[in-house]
Amino acid sequence: MTTSFRFRRRRAVAALALTALAASVAAYADDFSFQRDFRFWPDNLVVSRSVYDNNASNVQVGQILPPDCPASSGACGVAPGAPYDGTYPEVFNDVIYDPSFGITSRIYLDQLTPNGWLIDSLEVPNSMRPAAKEGQLVTSFSSKSELGLHLSLDGKYLTFIGYVAPVNTIDVSNANTPGAVDPTNPDGQTFYRAVATVDGAGRFQFTETNAYSGDNGRAAILNNVNGQNIFYTAGNAGNGSNPQPNGIILGAGAQLIAPSDLPEALQNPGVTTPLASFSVTALGDKADKIGKDDNFRGIAVYNNVMYYTKGSGSNGVNTVYFVDTTGTACPKGVGVPVPGASLPSAPLSYNAATLQTSGLPTNMCILAGFPTALAKTATTVSFPFGIWFADANTLYVADEGDGYTGGTDLYTHAAGQTTAGLQKWVYNVSTKTWNLAYTLQAGLNLGQPYTVHNYPTGTNLATSLPWSPATDGLRQITGRVDADGKVTIWAVTSTISGGGDTGADPNRLVAIRDTLSNTTAAGAAHEQFVTLRSAKFAEVLRGVSLTPGSNTSNNRWPW
Repeated sequence: MTTSFRFRRRRAVAALALTALAASVAAYADDFSFQRDFRFWPDNLVVSRSVYDNNASNVQVGQILPPDCPASSGACGVAPGAPYDGTYPEVFNDVIYDPSFGITSRIYLDQLTPNGWLIDSLEVPNSMRPAAKEGQLVTSFSSKSELGLHLSLDGKYLTFIGYVAPVNTIDVSNANTPGAVDPTNPDGQTFYRAVATVDGAGRFQFTETNAYSGDNGRAAILNNVNGQNIFYTAGNAGNGSNPQPNGIILGAGAQLIAPSDLPEALQNPGVTTPLASFSVTALGDKADKIGKDDNFRGIAVYNNVMYYTKGSGSNGVNTVYFVDTTGTACPKGVGVPVPGASLPSAPLSYNAATLQTSGLPTNMCILAGFPTALAKTATTVSFPFGIWFADANTLYVADEGDGYTGGTDLYTHAAGQTTAGLQKWVYNVSTKTWNLAYTLQAGLNLGQPYTVHNYPTGTNLATSLPWSPATDGLRQITGRVDADGKVTIWAVTSTISGGGDTGADPNRLVAIRDTLSNTTAAGAAHEQFVTLRSAKFAEVLRGVSLTPGSNTSNNRWPW
């Protein structure tokens, strides 16, 4: 009896509640990577995970960073250089010396049962494995916004974004792309970003792009229905000074990318093609720096509408947006999608002659009811990340928390947040406005430090703050609607700690069940999250999705 068959049988007969199983979920088993008979089985989960190659030689003490820094940037590193070698987790204290600091690492796609049992794990091709004809892809280990996972619109493929670079390369996440070089970027290297697709049999294809130069791509969705074959992607660009070059402005935020069927070695990416853009001038506010409002994190497609979230950066509005393909949904920057609107099928048109003075035209709207105040002036700031629609009138939004690590009160601050966690928004058909019903936090244990085997405790001498991580909120999410009137939602946690870069903290996969029809906090008072999996030493968890081939037509499951 094969391992895959045993786990399929277990999944088929399993009907235990999440809370009953959570206590019995063990630490990660050994990887079953590069199995010739690998397969994603429908209606399971996939979690993207990265593992740091804990090698002291990855960074040399005294090494001047960032690499290849051009004098024109005016921000090159000086002696005495990097204070820490490549040993985890102290290596990520080097971000204090080099703000662009990061190291590339391997990507794994872990297949789990809905209850968190590890079935097997697929390693994404990389430089530490025999060369794959398709190419290779890595992530930046401490870049917490990366590796969002999404199913294609036909449900047959998973998509995500990474870097075309070797494992253990320094500062790739802030490097330029070859076709969009910013001479003011202190990180003088060049690396393509790439969108990965993987099918149910674990076969990869990579599409290189010049988008997200100076920063990172975060998520991608493949539109491969109704004759379309395009990626919608989310991310940010720019690591230099203002004004930003045209290539940075054009390659930020929401992108439309045509998939390639060529091996990476034969690809030659051209000029980037923006999909959508938003300017706060649509709300009547004074213009921000060109391109800075398009710093997107989460994405979703629902009812033929493309949605984005923005939850970081000091510019723009942290909120939920949608792409308006009709041009009529939001004359003042706020609205709801027009019934019957179509998904975008072409790049955003723009005037190259006015790009430096006016930026890209606005073709996005803030979803009515969600925040509209500027992040730098708002009294209460949200930090939306992943989103999931249970139905046309119910939207769940992951809020990752504010990431505060400014003092010894970091834990109590995290525990006192009111918007962090899983927000439930309900649509009022009469007013055409979304309203926040409640925020689920119980069981997340916000601000409560936890221990990880072999991970240091006590005080990090580089920050004078405690090493131990604590949950600060949620990032990526996915969900399903169950036949009993409840929804099950899986989420990956965000963290705070005294580590040099909290993106390198071991985090968790959690789950919760919520009554779909409920709209009151009192009605959800007994609901709480359970922890299904915990990252080990030198590991991080990033995205979560249902497996290719899962039933996503109505998401209704029998338990």
